[in-house]
Amino acid sequence: MQILESIVIGAGQAGLSTSFHLKRLGIDHVVLDANTAPGGAWQHRWDALTMNDVHGVAELPGSTSPARDTKRANAVVPASFADYERTHDLPVIRPVHVDSVSDDDGMLVVHAGEREWRTRTVVNATGTWTQPFLPHYPGMETFIGEQLHTVDYPGPEHFRGKRVLVVGGGASAVQFLGALAPITETLWVTRREPVWRDDDFTPEAGAAAVALVEQRVAQGLPPQSVVGVTGLMLRRQEREAERLGAYAGRRPMFQRIEPDGVRWADGSFEPVDVILWATGFRPAIAHLAPLHLRSAAGGIQLDRNGRGTTAVKDPRVQLVGYGPSASTIGANRAGRSAAKGVQRALSATAVGRLSD
Repeated sequence: MQILESIVIGAGQAGLSTSFHLKRLGIDHVVLDANTAPGGAWQHRWDALTMNDVHGVAELPGSTSPARDTKRANAVVPASFADYERTHDLPVIRPVHVDSVSDDDGMLVVHAGEREWRTRTVVNATGTWTQPFLPHYPGMETFIGEQLHTVDYPGPEHFRGKRVLVVGGGASAVQFLGALAPITETLWVTRREPVWRDDDFTPEAGAAAVALVEQRVAQGLPPQSVVGVTGLMLRRQEREAERLGAYAGRRPMFQRIEPDGVRWADGSFEPVDVILWATGFRPAIAHLAPLHLRSAAGGIQLDRNGRGTTAVKDPRVQLVGYGPSASTIGANRAGRSAAKGVQRALSATAVGRLSD
């Protein structure tokens, strides 16, 4: 069986960036993508999300970013990724759902159903979209209305005429309220008081936010998203919802869910038709479990005080789109860092083989 120098798992922005840099370094590799078509998680987002609505899509190395306009993001970005794969002749294989990565006498084995690949290094670029986080609250199984997570969001028109409870204190919740409040009745609940930014989001502020995430992964803690530590800001398209009071009436979390609504600790009840869980995602890294990369703190510790991409417990493994690189800009930078990390690991392996 052929032994590859590297395998990239995932063909989203971080995976494509990594593949680009691996190819430039002359490193023999393939990219395994679970999707049937290019586009990463972008192809699964709702039709109403336009390029004007997204936080921004940084350009992949050697290319330009898609234009900000009213076209659907779930069409524009996948088309851009597909063109990028063709232009740079990246070795993407799809669809391949990776079940696990194990170690066989010093060789990494990537298992996908009945297929397997053997490799000297692995770059994990699986992101978070496939791991939505849904907290459990008493009585949620009795609710007779709809319960949807961000990953299931069908667009605002689906909710017209329904009373929607939005749960979550992040950017997605703010965006959902911005889209829904002008067309239907909304309520907003969060576990903690939302933190709003009233200053410009400067490059210095962005660097400070990334540094907070880096500190967590440097300690082996589960990462927080970069967006989650920057604070919340309203964009132009959310100002109408603000005028309607959608953000001013935020309430703390309810105590339990009942068939037709939610009840708070003080006994008060609120009838709702839909509960929209904007409660985020977790890193999709379960397939790496056989390698025992997690620290006692529950996360995967990365090198260079959390600024790198190399797993401290196993330098053969790189993680991109994880922790501080879980943004489009961070993913691009991480791709180059991961390719260099693969190069270092291969050099170390070669030296070890020569010394045996």
